[in-house]
Amino acid sequence: MNGFLLSALRWDERLRDLFTWLGGFLPGLCLRLILAFEFMEAGWAKYQGSNWFADVQGRFPFPFGLLPVEWNWALATGLELVGGVLLVLGLGTRYVAAALMVLTFVAAVAVHFPAEWSSLGELWQGYAVSDKGFGNFKLPLLYFLMLLALLGQGPGKLSLDHLIARRNGLA
Repeated sequence: MNGFLLSALRWDERLRDLFTWLGGFLPGLCLRLILAFEFMEAGWAKYQGSNWFADVQGRFPFPFGLLPVEWNWALATGLELVGGVLLVLGLGTRYVAAALMVLTFVAAVAVHFPAEWSSLGELWQGYAVSDKGFGNFKLPLLYFLMLLALLGQGPGKLSLDHLIARRNGLA
């Protein structure tokens, strides 16, 4: 091999090592922080606002449609606020992600999916964030997928979950 090719291969190996090292903590941290911000912002708005869940309670999926409106409001507000703080800390991340996935699904069904959808074709037209009668479920879908990544991959190395696991010989 010539010197240029060997040098390029060494640089490639160094870059892959750097990206692997960064990948150990940066993606999980970034996902946790952006999701925490979004959920805490929504929770804070609910905390300061008035309960509008009575308007959509009939569209809540089972079993949430059976709960009193005030309970659903308190559950959503509390989960968004407490879950956001736990995401920032990286504590109980997989459990918080699972709970927020349920909350996101309920919100998408009750608020973001239009009631008049009758076919899959209309569903895909509604993917775009719009107010043109197609619904607004792009953002909840993105949150759901981001939470799915945290559920599957965990919070990353820069988290209390990782610190606790390492101290107990699990990481």
